Amino acid sequence: MAPKIAIVYYSMYGHIRQLAEAEKKGIEKAGGTADLYQVAETLPQEVLDKMYAPPKPTDIPVIDDPSTLEAYDAFLIGIPTRYGNFPTQWKAFWDKSGKQWSSGGFYGKLAGFFLSTASMGGGQESTALAAISTLAHHGILYVPFGYAKAFPQLVDVSEVRGGGPWGAGTIAGSDGSRQPSERELELAAIQGEWFYKTAAKYASGTA
Repeated sequence: MAPKIAIVYYSMYGHIRQLAEAEKKGIEKAGGTADLYQVAETLPQEVLDKMYAPPKPTDIPVIDDPSTLEAYDAFLIGIPTRYGNFPTQWKAFWDKSGKQWSSGGFYGKLAGFFLSTASMGGGQESTALAAISTLAHHGILYVPFGYAKAFPQLVDVSEVRGGGPWGAGTIAGSDGSRQPSERELELAAIQGEWFYKTAAKYASGTA
């Protein structure tokens, strides 16, 4: 049986959304499918307007209840870094997951990360490390991107690039003006492809 995959993200300026779509393309390349969800906004519209945040896409459902994810075998989680950790929007989502924590609703499921920071060294690795704590409390198995499936791209230092063995990533710039590069989107697609293949092994019992 093919694994059910959810790609869940928060994106204020659209960078993580672009990576999410690239991850989905990678999953589809591997022969799978994935459902996209965006985490609910917590900031009032007045604040978002002052931050020049564009409107959220209306074609991607907002996930407000963590129990929705109980129907999935694996999740790819898109996190824009805030000071080396989850942003409030993601924290608010996980803070609603007490039922899954106590009942084991997410136990044994798989998860990977893709990330965004304003700058190089801005906390992509620390955000992944911090997020692993949440996975541990739920018994979710972390699937790192690693180096094996994208070694040439990950060791190439000829251009500014986000992402690493913890997960694909992008660098947005302090004002959000830098968009994900072709290389960053390529890495997200590769991660999606191999995340799906890993989840498929677990679903079939061959892992």
